[in-house]
Amino acid sequence: MTMNTQPPEHLLHVMHAHQEEHRFISDQAVNSIAEKLKLPRAQVEAVREFYAFFHSKPRGTYDLLFSNCTSCGSPSLMRQLCELLHVTADKTRSDGAVSIGETSCIGMCDHGASLLVNGRPLHSLDGSRIEAIAKLIEAATPVEQWPAEWFEINNHIHRSDLLLKESFTPGAALHAVEAGGADAALEKIRFSDLRGRGGAGFSTAQKWQFCREAAGDTRYVICNADEGEPGTFKDRVLLTSYADAVFEGMALCGRIIGARQGYIYLRAEYRYLLDRLENRLAERREAGLLGEKILGIEGFDFDIEIVVGAGAYICGEESALIESLEEKPGNPRIRPPFPVTHGYMGKPTVVNNVETLAAAAAIVLHGERWFRGAGTWQSRGTKILSVSGDCARPGIYEYPFGVSINDILKDCGAVQVQAVQVGGPSGRLVDPSHFDHHIAFEDLATGGSLMIFHHSRNLLEVIRNFTCFFTHESCGFCTPCRVGTALLKNGMDKVASGHGTAHDLDELKATAALVSRRSHCGLGMTAPNPIRDGLKYFPELFEARLLHQEMEPEFNLDASLEEARQLTHRDDAEAHL
Repeated sequence: MTMNTQPPEHLLHVMHAHQEEHRFISDQAVNSIAEKLKLPRAQVEAVREFYAFFHSKPRGTYDLLFSNCTSCGSPSLMRQLCELLHVTADKTRSDGAVSIGETSCIGMCDHGASLLVNGRPLHSLDGSRIEAIAKLIEAATPVEQWPAEWFEINNHIHRSDLLLKESFTPGAALHAVEAGGADAALEKIRFSDLRGRGGAGFSTAQKWQFCREAAGDTRYVICNADEGEPGTFKDRVLLTSYADAVFEGMALCGRIIGARQGYIYLRAEYRYLLDRLENRLAERREAGLLGEKILGIEGFDFDIEIVVGAGAYICGEESALIESLEEKPGNPRIRPPFPVTHGYMGKPTVVNNVETLAAAAAIVLHGERWFRGAGTWQSRGTKILSVSGDCARPGIYEYPFGVSINDILKDCGAVQVQAVQVGGPSGRLVDPSHFDHHIAFEDLATGGSLMIFHHSRNLLEVIRNFTCFFTHESCGFCTPCRVGTALLKNGMDKVASGHGTAHDLDELKATAALVSRRSHCGLGMTAPNPIRDGLKYFPELFEARLLHQEMEPEFNLDASLEEARQLTHRDDAEAHL
């Protein structure tokens, strides 16, 4: 017997289904959806405006979004397709057939230049494939009839260790919990020193303990599968090939803290995994590993529902994720209180990422000594890394904590490396003098991304790309982040275009410090990192672009009149200031 876990339709899913049918969500649709779900109209409208994948104007029958990530993006290929199809970027063609735009990293960094076509990832792009795509679109060929190999996604696991080597038998960890009891399972996780794999490194056992001891009878488990950091794709691999370990980690957490319901918050870019994951959940219910009386044990009731996001990097932050689960814009909450006492629907909630939950299941199954035997004394176990960029073998690498950057570069075939970005744009930009440093909480902490840049790369343009990413992804909740990230972008644009001065670099430093100190959540606090590290370790890149004068006005009135001159076909002295 299984639990009836089907709640009223989730707002994000209803809005996605409507947009799939009509290509946008009109004001009238907002009204009807609000009425259908008995939600305030203002709430539905706010959700439509907040998430990048919802649109208030029609998109094309073929809606293509190119990744603008430094590892899986290609602006030149996007321009090529726009020219072939006579499309202006970010506008739907007059016949309604096609729209082309950009989106943040889609988690395909190990597959080269990529895009989403009607939500499906298409990778390994080059000039010839772009030409083939254009022909298929002009011939009105349905996406379902495009070459199947274009959509095949390999895992590219190049190094396995504790978690990726082990074959996981469904139900094994749950049997281990029942054999020793929930208290003993929690103690295994405590003595293993498992820390959150999202980057912050908070003690997993301590988080579960806090939630377990919180007041109230209702608790929740949430798996954060919203990895949106550019250069990160390890969760994609875990959910594809190790989903049972993740589900089992959620169920054993539910058993330990006394939760009956779990949620997986799946990033919108991974929607194509939804059917596979739902089928696997159904199989586990049939096998008695989810639902009521798991393993036939009275009182062991736990089930999992998947909610798919709609394109918002900020929802990787746990309180913003919870807001999104509650059918609202994903604005970070003021903390305290923390989710372990006041989380989803105000109830005690554990939020862990995909890798942490898989590791917890493996620890309960194999024991804490098995896990503690790898890593360093402050960083136990292994870390799964998404390695991408300028290397011969991009993909997934699992190492014991303590591996050096040099060792990783050697394993993935990277040579003449100018810089490495550890932990995505919000992490650290590392120069060659720091390649002997180690991946560990006490040295270089990371959620799992490692992006490599060859000497031929324009590193200043990479830093500018990261700065644009944060400007685009700021939720706008707080002024320091909303305004500050825009100022940082404008400053980087000015320097990169050769119009910056020493004064502008001073302004960048001051603004970066303010944004980092005063922002409400981790996005704003870490948004200035690429600029700050760039100025610290690669000052010559900035200085080489500076004008040899004290300052240049931020706003050039004469230059702003250029469009008017072109429209009036004038270029005489009277048309200039």
